[in-house]
Amino acid sequence: MDNNDILIRLRYALDIKNNDMVKIFKEGGIELSKEDVLKVLTKTPESEDDDMDSVWDAPENEDHIRVDNRMLESFLNGLIIFKRGRQEPKPGQPATPPMSNEPANNLLLKKVKIALQLTSEDMLELLALAGVTVSKSEMSGILRKQGHKNYSVCGDRYARNFLKGLAIKYRK
Repeated sequence: MDNNDILIRLRYALDIKNNDMVKIFKEGGIELSKEDVLKVLTKTPESEDDDMDSVWDAPENEDHIRVDNRMLESFLNGLIIFKRGRQEPKPGQPATPPMSNEPANNLLLKKVKIALQLTSEDMLELLALAGVTVSKSEMSGILRKQGHKNYSVCGDRYARNFLKGLAIKYRK
């Protein structure tokens, strides 16, 4: 699952309109027009392949904007601000959080958890809605800080089913 696919699924699950997508990107520090957002949300045949090598070797399409990890993280930071409001930085704290080098799936779960004010139990419930059973310790490992001894990388299966559970819950 590539970053464009994550954004497409997240947008669908939370029913985010195009104008709101522009605002969220702007809150995250990236200026995109409505047309650019539509290019980001365009699926390409390569994104549906299971062979990730074909995605990276594909020529750039002018009707498609590839989302890298920095752009995805900026969007997720903007989503937090959009949903919860801007938080004033504490003295000595930078105005914008530094970019992390975490895998996109872990970042997705952590940032959406913050944006929607979900508890770990809520996240387990969302995964259960999608038909996936995850233990509390597995979820705890995914939500830990990278470098922690119990940190675990979130696979595509969990991320995909988390987004599916969001869609089931929020699009009723």
